[in-house]
Amino acid sequence: MRTPHSLRYSIITIMALAVMAACSRDPNVLKHKYFENGNRYFQQEKYREASIEYQNALKVDPRYADAHYELARCYMKLQIWNGAYTELMRTVDLDPKNLKARIDLGNIFLAGKEFKKAEEQAQAVLAGDPKNVEGHALLANSFAAQGKMDDSLKEMNAAVQLSPDRAQSYLNLGVLQLADKQTSAAEESYKKAIQLDPKSAKAVMALGAFYVQQHRLPEAEQQFRHSVDLAPEDPAPYGALARLYVLEKQNDKAEQVLKDAKAKIPDNSEAYRMLGDFYYSFGQMDKALAEYASLYQQHPKDLRVKKNYIQLLMAKNRLDEASKLNDEILKANSKDPDAQVYRGEMLSRQGKVNDAIPLFQSALKADPNNATAHYQLGLAFARSGDLGQAEGEWQTAARLRPTMTGPLEALADVAARKGDADLLEQNAEKLVSAAPNYPRGYIFRAMARMMKNNTAGGEADLKKAIEVAPQDPTAYARLGVLQMAQKHYGEAEKLFEQSLDRDPNFAEALQDLAGLYIQQKQMPKAISRVQAQIAKAPNNSAYYSLLGTLLFGSKEPDKAEAALNKALEINPNDLNSFILLARVQVARGSVDQASANYEQMIQKNPRDVRPYILLGTLEESRGNWEKAQSLYQRAMQARPDFPVAANNLAYLLLEHGGNTDVALSYAQVARRGMPDSPNSADTLAWAYYQKGNYQLAIGLLEEAAKKVPNNPTYQYHLGLAYQKTNNRSQAKEHLERALQLDPNYPKAAEIRKALAEVGAG
Repeated sequence: MRTPHSLRYSIITIMALAVMAACSRDPNVLKHKYFENGNRYFQQEKYREASIEYQNALKVDPRYADAHYELARCYMKLQIWNGAYTELMRTVDLDPKNLKARIDLGNIFLAGKEFKKAEEQAQAVLAGDPKNVEGHALLANSFAAQGKMDDSLKEMNAAVQLSPDRAQSYLNLGVLQLADKQTSAAEESYKKAIQLDPKSAKAVMALGAFYVQQHRLPEAEQQFRHSVDLAPEDPAPYGALARLYVLEKQNDKAEQVLKDAKAKIPDNSEAYRMLGDFYYSFGQMDKALAEYASLYQQHPKDLRVKKNYIQLLMAKNRLDEASKLNDEILKANSKDPDAQVYRGEMLSRQGKVNDAIPLFQSALKADPNNATAHYQLGLAFARSGDLGQAEGEWQTAARLRPTMTGPLEALADVAARKGDADLLEQNAEKLVSAAPNYPRGYIFRAMARMMKNNTAGGEADLKKAIEVAPQDPTAYARLGVLQMAQKHYGEAEKLFEQSLDRDPNFAEALQDLAGLYIQQKQMPKAISRVQAQIAKAPNNSAYYSLLGTLLFGSKEPDKAEAALNKALEINPNDLNSFILLARVQVARGSVDQASANYEQMIQKNPRDVRPYILLGTLEESRGNWEKAQSLYQRAMQARPDFPVAANNLAYLLLEHGGNTDVALSYAQVARRGMPDSPNSADTLAWAYYQKGNYQLAIGLLEEAAKKVPNNPTYQYHLGLAYQKTNNRSQAKEHLERALQLDPNYPKAAEIRKALAEVGAG
């Protein structure tokens, strides 16, 4: 009996499906399917997609050595070096004869400065294949890194002899010859590489880099331009040419080259990001932000663009916009380490340090070598008052990424606070080396040199800072201070004005300019100049505070009070303006009237914390500390995170036998809300002192004393903290300084007693 056609078709279909189902259940078939998919993605340069397929293969067979190796290659393309290292180690463990994996692993060891381990991998390769060219090259490079130049050149020459037509070997030989100061031989090796592969942009760029090192810049330019012609769709030649123009101080040409790269390679992320990164590296933040805003509109799916844009928005303090974009990243991947760090940074800058620290720690759990997370965690610890942990995190960040400026700058700042000129100079040198076009390294080195009475060296560094970053206001102001100290008043005035031209809100320059006029006994001119700057920058609370100080000094209390009230309207957390306003009111003899006015204000609006603080400060000035304490407590009830009230309440508790733990809690609130205030640093330090945490206290007090060196309380507290750590010389220095600043200081008797104890010890 014949089988109907339709039935035969159904049977065939069922059999085919059965075979397919059987194949899908066969782990060997399944893993190969994933592996082949990964290979296809890899060939299309879709490395993230490829990595997912290789990981799927490894879920089926965790001992699949080839998948481990290909996953490592993906990670290397994606620059995920920890992942690459892990996968290469696993590959070599499963398949010791995979010589390519050993070469890649050896090169990772080289990059990580584990030179002996790199040598071991090279020796293993050559044991398996004595004629392996890449093995000889790896061994040569590992010998060179260990300073064994004769052995290094011997191995590299062996690689050249084994493959005399391989251009890469001559490039490597040229690098080693140059390291051995065989300049002419190195040049010939680079030229030989080009002769063997005349279309290699990499070889041409290597010769160009050689000419840069030899200061043969016109020849370098010729080579870099040729490399652009050879590889018009590769960003690297454009970047090399732009860096040459920067070296030649032709930034306009560098900018044009990067614009060309963006236009000619519109779909390459590295190419179209270079221009924005160029603006950022030279401190042109507005241009960088505008460029990245445009890039984000054009490439909304480019995660690197989005992340860089978020960082720029944060730098401009546009936290709401940055947070919105960052939340989009976290919604897609809640464990994205960069986004976690950005979220933590925003929380930390908002004073929410306790919420920020766990985010940084979570990012570091996923990636312990995340230098940015270590740096930001250090900043969070510093804002919480724990400078010891902060310094440790910054040192780790600097070790992991030596060219990252943030940690080096933070460490230099720590050294400056400590007054350690040698350490400051060391950190400044590292910063200059890491970022020669960044002004802060030169500014810190200038500080160190001036601490060592090397005025000429300090002046040269400040001029260099201006040369590399002519739009940055800081170096102009610092150079102005140096000129003022030498009584070159005209030059100092010009420099302060240049600083303010570059940043109308740069308070440091205006304060120094006012100080210059006061030093010349020109108070009316100082007041007039501050008022003129307020017209240009009307929302700067520091300017109104400075104006109030000057008006008070010129015996114009009514106008001083108005200026200080304006400062507090703009910035309600301005503790110094609160204190000065109370002094103004006391000096006016209107304390009772002011007190009555503040009581009336409290009744009308009990949620407004300012009258509580002003009245509390007035009561403190009259010695009514219990009433002041009550007012600060009421302010904290109205607004539990208000740092000024927390600071004043903490200090009163510490001074009058209150609960130390409660005082510490309030002091931490104050520090989070006023991370740059020397007053909050002193209060938190005094709480740590009374809790017996003397090292934490010293770090904060050093900061406060550096910012306000003429405050006897900071000097007194610092002296006591040093006394507790048995550092008698420092204790004596700061205690004596407190008495010099104010012989009638209320704690003078206690200071003399402490000095007697230090002397007796």
